[in-house]
Amino acid sequence: MHSHIRLIFRTTLNNPSGLIRDFKGYTSKKLPTAIKENPQESRKEWMLWMFERAGKKNSNVTSMQFWQQHNMPIEIWSLQVFEQKLNYIHNNPVEAGFVIDPIDWKYSSARNYGNNDHTILEIDLNN
Repeated sequence: MHSHIRLIFRTTLNNPSGLIRDFKGYTSKKLPTAIKENPQESRKEWMLWMFERAGKKNSNVTSMQFWQQHNMPIEIWSLQVFEQKLNYIHNNPVEAGFVIDPIDWKYSSARNYGNNDHTILEIDLNN
């Protein structure tokens, strides 16, 4: 989605909080830089201003805040729960009215499952 991310992941270190922390830390540095350096991004000034504004409201942040501070993790403990969450994630852009078919959302793993397209996201379907 354009304003949030939903992930299904597994960590071999049994530390999902650490993995989320590291992911958010890494991407919060890389993504604003990518936005800043992208000449085709028409909303860059507005987005960077929003990140700075959010950072000023949070005493834990030195300059920009890219991610919200909270997470809403859900443990997936069965195949049924996995399929429910995967279907929810895949249908999110459809429910929002962005696409008609989940496969049409560029950054969705629905493309991997639906037509075996691994060009945007690489999904390990074996683990």
